[in-house]
Amino acid sequence: MSGLVTVERDAPIAVVLLNRPQQLNALSDELMDELVTSLQELDADEEVLCIVLAGDERAFAAGADIGELAQTSAIELYYARRIERWDTIRNLWTPLVAAVSGYCLGGGCELAMSCDLIVASETARFGQPETSLGIIPGAGGTQRLTRAVGKSLAMDVILSGRMLSADEALAAGLVARVVAKEAVDRAYESTLQLGLEYERRALYLAFASEDAREGLTAFTKKRKPAFKGR
Repeated sequence: MSGLVTVERDAPIAVVLLNRPQQLNALSDELMDELVTSLQELDADEEVLCIVLAGDERAFAAGADIGELAQTSAIELYYARRIERWDTIRNLWTPLVAAVSGYCLGGGCELAMSCDLIVASETARFGQPETSLGIIPGAGGTQRLTRAVGKSLAMDVILSGRMLSADEALAAGLVARVVAKEAVDRAYESTLQLGLEYERRALYLAFASEDAREGLTAFTKKRKPAFKGR
């Protein structure tokens, strides 16, 4: 492992971070290999009940590694079976949550859509700009985006190369929820690591807190929840 992907465990949650900040977490072959290996190991761990996949505040992933793609022939692309990595991720048993801040474009958007749900910060920007490079989304973008947001909007995003804001993505059904601006502000007021730790806690509290369980139980029993702030 070269450190392009880092894993933090706090059972029952595991957090997987894409770690190519200088390249806006561009999805190189090496990074994707590490990512698939890490996710499969976590998927086999009975103590891990949820996996959160994230990048940093600038980018979840800004797309494929264009430098690598430019040096790859169509035959090499086919035999390398790069696209099948997305299928492997989609077929994990453990619930996989994409926590998106900043750019989530091209292969990065396809990676997020391969997760079970997407939670975005207010800085998130989604798009499939492959047509501006003379290619098309090839890891599920034309299919999953269309199913998530509908034909008209998907056609607009793919053909124009424009980006969807977090609010647009939420309204269209691509994103499950948009987290409070406080998490983004904290990133700029502290070190990157502290900001990521704060963001991570804010994102998965909904899955692990007592209040979340109480809220869901109260709803099913049609009573007012008794939140305790923990």
